[in-house]
Amino acid sequence: MITPFEPSNPDFERVVRDSFARQGLMSTLGAQIVELGPGLCVIEMAYADGVSQQNGFFHGGAVGAIADSAAGYAAYSLMPAGSDILTVEFKLNLVRPALPPTLRAEGRVIRAGKTLSVCRADVYCTANGRQEACALLQSTLMRLGPTG
Repeated sequence: MITPFEPSNPDFERVVRDSFARQGLMSTLGAQIVELGPGLCVIEMAYADGVSQQNGFFHGGAVGAIADSAAGYAAYSLMPAGSDILTVEFKLNLVRPALPPTLRAEGRVIRAGKTLSVCRADVYCTANGRQEACALLQSTLMRLGPTG
């Protein structure tokens, strides 16, 4: 069970959305934040030729990119004002082909530390009216900025 978190920055939603808007890759991929809360970030991306691989699935790099961002912004939502964030490492398991037309990455904080946070992102593809897990990511993220 994941414990609910309290944000230390009451303006976290604006800060996260502003940061996301500055990410050129998320814009290039056509990814959007569709849900945001303390310790939670959900990103969706529609299928397009630019995110495909040779067999018509979503490319694993695109899957990993939105999973990394979902986990990162989940962690960032809990950080004090003036902070910034960087991914230190992540492990991505591609558990089935990511079928079109939509990907959904649900990032959640597992442990929020003063400097390092551990997060998980579950990635689902929606095909034929069903949502199925296609990837799992675990990441460690580092806070930059205030030590408050």
